[in-house]
Amino acid sequence: MIKVSSNAQKKVSQLMQEEGFNPHQDFVRVGVKSGGCSGLSYDLSFDSTKSEQDRLFEDNAVKILVDKKSLLYLLGTTLEYSGGLNGKGFVFNNPNAQRTCGCGESFSL
Repeated sequence: MIKVSSNAQKKVSQLMQEEGFNPHQDFVRVGVKSGGCSGLSYDLSFDSTKSEQDRLFEDNAVKILVDKKSLLYLLGTTLEYSGGLNGKGFVFNNPNAQRTCGCGESFSL
């Protein structure tokens, strides 16, 4: 399961509306791709279609799609949003990551 904090839910809803997506109907697509300074990096986007290869999670009124390849890397992850002085942006709190880079956008297992 993938969880969404209340701060992340508010920001996701706002951004989806700004980009023409319906937060009650459309999806947040979360994935993992090769790259970044630690080997793997997170990928976050909005989508209006679900494929057969996607796994659907819903938490805090956010519908999250994860492709099968990324699922093992992301199980147990919480999507959070930080708007503090140290920078703004989404943060992935991933219990599977053994090492992360300073920017928090990439990790390794």
